[in-house]
Amino acid sequence: MPHTSARLRRGAVAATAVGMLVVPAAGWAAAPPPSAVSTAPVPPSPTPSGNDVRELTPAVQRQLDAAVRGVMREANVPGVTVGLWTPDKGHYVRSFGVADKDTGRRMSPGLYTRIGSETKTFTVTALLQLVDQGKVGLDDTIGTYVDGVPNGDRITLRELAGMRSGLFNYSEDDGFFKALTSDPQRPFTPRQLLGYAFRHPVLFPPGEKFFYSNTNLILLGLVVERMSGQSLADYIQHHVLVPAGLRHTLFPAGNEFPEPHPQGYTDQTATGRVEDSADWNPSWGWAAGAMISDLEDLRVWARTVATGQLPDGSRLISAATQKQRLITPATPIPGAGYGLGIFDVQGWIGHNGSLPGYESLTIYLPSAQATLVVVLNTDINYKGAEPSTLFGDAITKIVSPDHVFNLPAEPAAR
Repeated sequence: MPHTSARLRRGAVAATAVGMLVVPAAGWAAAPPPSAVSTAPVPPSPTPSGNDVRELTPAVQRQLDAAVRGVMREANVPGVTVGLWTPDKGHYVRSFGVADKDTGRRMSPGLYTRIGSETKTFTVTALLQLVDQGKVGLDDTIGTYVDGVPNGDRITLRELAGMRSGLFNYSEDDGFFKALTSDPQRPFTPRQLLGYAFRHPVLFPPGEKFFYSNTNLILLGLVVERMSGQSLADYIQHHVLVPAGLRHTLFPAGNEFPEPHPQGYTDQTATGRVEDSADWNPSWGWAAGAMISDLEDLRVWARTVATGQLPDGSRLISAATQKQRLITPATPIPGAGYGLGIFDVQGWIGHNGSLPGYESLTIYLPSAQATLVVVLNTDINYKGAEPSTLFGDAITKIVSPDHVFNLPAEPAAR
């Protein structure tokens, strides 16, 4: 596949699904084409029964080991960590491969990682808190808060959070791709990112179709800043991370990356050759994909973002607002719905993330109260599919055959 800006769209939907240089920039997120879709929501997950996940017996764990190693070999993944937790069927936490191909340092569960488009779940959570506080309304137009947005007097905050704004995805702009890959450590401002998007015409009228666009989240980040009076990083730190008890999750200001972390391997480069991206500046993803976390924090966050509840039983956002978040209209991806900054794929709720060198998948299955987290140190596609999606598919086929995380391959670059 040619190394064009379109490839930088991967991450969430991608292959898409639950992640940016799109989706998950910050996540790349590979978004499906802007085709018309039904607005009918995906059917809600069944009442928790605990029967939707197999018991993690030694035999099942051996099956998981073999499946993970098989995906690694097939997709040439250097290192991966998988965490699967259930309330009564056991848990499974394993690391495979290497965190550093040069030194041979092994992958391990305690490493920090860049989470790409999973950042979107934090940004939208911040926005929904402001909704609960009465400071913003989901049906307010973005033009109320940010000047200069094409169709800004028609696009609502709800449509931005639900990927139905019609705005061009800045991370698919050729000029952006050249600027990023020519100097991967350069900083970008939110307004610079919007400039790449707004040079393109809108793709369709607001609300008409689903189209995964990182531009939407940059705008929502600006709304959070304006209406909270804090930087997005500070707001998320004090109002989301601290209450949720996420001590190893952060919104970096530049290319800082706490130790220990894996090196990241990407072919999203000016030459197309594979490079180590650990010190690249993720500011280009900002509210759509700049954040860092680790396996244990993502385990906690999976349930928190899917339910709106904190570990102590209190709520991060209100039950009424959470209910709106989980209305997940259909997308062009069969079996997948997208709500307010969150996916529902065959009952698994959450998001994926992808940006140069790193991918992640953090999902929660309410019907079994099960959590799956996958983190890995490459974003190089295999036959058009993101490796995080390949892992999610292989693992859920074993542990939850009635709820398989089966996202399709990334669409061809346009």
